Amino acid sequence: MMRLCAAMPLLLLVACATSRAPLQAPAASPRGPAAVAASAVVSPAIARGIARADSLVAASIGRLTPGAVLLVSRNGVLLHDTAFGYAQLEDFEAHRLASPPPMSTSTMFDLASVTKVMGTTMGVMLLVDQGKLDLDAPVYRYLPDFRDAHKDSITVRHLLSHSAGLVQWQPTYYHASNEREAYAVIRDMPLQWGVGAGRHYSDFSFMLLGYILERLSGQRLDVFLDSAIYKPLRLDSTTFVPKQHGFTKFATTEQGNVYERHMVYDSTFGYRYLGDPTAWDGWRRYVLNGEVDDGNSFYAHGGVAGHAGLFSTAGQLRVLLDMLVSSGASAPRLLSADVIHRFLTRDRYDNYLGWMRPAALPEGSFNHTGFTGTYVLGVPKYGLSIILLTNRQNMGTDARGYFPNVGPLQDAVAKAIVDGAARDEAQPQAHR
Repeated sequence: MMRLCAAMPLLLLVACATSRAPLQAPAASPRGPAAVAASAVVSPAIARGIARADSLVAASIGRLTPGAVLLVSRNGVLLHDTAFGYAQLEDFEAHRLASPPPMSTSTMFDLASVTKVMGTTMGVMLLVDQGKLDLDAPVYRYLPDFRDAHKDSITVRHLLSHSAGLVQWQPTYYHASNEREAYAVIRDMPLQWGVGAGRHYSDFSFMLLGYILERLSGQRLDVFLDSAIYKPLRLDSTTFVPKQHGFTKFATTEQGNVYERHMVYDSTFGYRYLGDPTAWDGWRRYVLNGEVDDGNSFYAHGGVAGHAGLFSTAGQLRVLLDMLVSSGASAPRLLSADVIHRFLTRDRYDNYLGWMRPAALPEGSFNHTGFTGTYVLGVPKYGLSIILLTNRQNMGTDARGYFPNVGPLQDAVAKAIVDGAARDEAQPQAHR
């Protein structure tokens, strides 16, 4: 789901995001000596950048988000992995817990739309690399009934670049209770824009990519990604529907689905739903802990979908991100340098295939965000992988119905660390 909120300066957001009483947050919790074996292996310039980033995240706790995990690696070496605040701060009635559980670096997060890149895009890259999927083939080659006069020209590349002209969002669960029915809803929707006419971010593009991966692999999406990508990389805490796999330690998100319900019932809030809001009332009315927040994933796909549903930790996301930053050189070699280059070459819409291009960062940088408050960034120029995971939704919404905006925090954290790396690169080798 896209983030819908106005940008504000970071310091103003941190100071004014809530009028609640100040929170006494627990001390930041690093992941053992590796977290900042820093003083021994990190240059002073990068260490200062990480320290600045730490201070920004620490200042956001209890105001923008209950908790966070910040991880930084460079050239495949872990520099920093630290947890802040709490895994849950508020109950269903928006009352602060008397003894909130602390965040840890092993806490699993609902990645929301980061699923698109750390799940679905990875799967597409693998099948392209194996010659099983053609980026420029029409979607109907893989989904034979996805056809009409306009849809016939939609290619896999259009889906990856959000340029297929698909509707951006609708609550498919008003008409579907399983994947087969959800696909039929998407297939039968008229396009909102011309094919290739522009980049219009759409969850439906990645739902369709998920169906394509299932069709080609003959497996459910989660089974395919686990067997083809996560298991070979030994990522045992990266999964869909994590409770079904015995996991219990999560960053709690929303108090039910209040945001999506607001979108459905208020035609001026976010995306307009044209149907009858009262025709369905299966909304969750409890704090979401270990369940995907996204309604189209949870209600219509059982928590396994190409656009949302993946859970992971910062440490395991780092393995996937390091692989892309290093052009596949990290072991075991899962993707070729060629396919990584193809996907991370700027397209006509000034983004990448699956990934976004952060304009203010060095050329070649790529990132993606998730509605729950997740953020991943690769900066190949400096060999950097930066991951900032927050559970901002558990702070609740403001009077207008919006969650705290962590976008400026993400930007400021990235800038602090990248600037540190740039200063380090500018120094003579002898002074590093």
